[in-house]
Amino acid sequence: MALRYIRQIGEEVLTRKCREVTEMTPRIRELIEDMLETMYEANGVGLAAPQVGVLKRIVVIDVTGEDPHILINPRIVEQSGEQTGQEGCLSVPGKSGQVTRPNYVKVAALDADMRECELEGTELLARAICHELDHLEGQLYVDKVEGPLQDVNNEEAD
Repeated sequence: MALRYIRQIGEEVLTRKCREVTEMTPRIRELIEDMLETMYEANGVGLAAPQVGVLKRIVVIDVTGEDPHILINPRIVEQSGEQTGQEGCLSVPGKSGQVTRPNYVKVAALDADMRECELEGTELLARAICHELDHLEGQLYVDKVEGPLQDVNNEEAD
């Protein structure tokens, strides 16, 4: 396993739509392991493949630090409710902003063994799922921020 460079806002790879994964290969397995290691090292709760420069529909999420979810070709199949809260991103370091997301989501995906799976989440997990799936469409949370983007110390950012 290896740490990968996390792409930053302004890099073109973060604005591109990702391609579906059609088969599990040793390279994809290594990518997933590297994404998990990179996410944990950066103290993140989620990471999408384009954030490490790979245009594949893969995300890893772990909101507890003890229960990693690997989602390949994920799609939201159900959502409800609403929550508004602070959101940040490993690709937009030092910034955060208010974003409204569903409070509940259910996602259908493939797991690391390419078996169909579902993941349901509320609150932070729902937010993380939506945030990471946006990355697969070439979208960053900063496009959804309500009001000014904030520095992590709560001062307005330019």
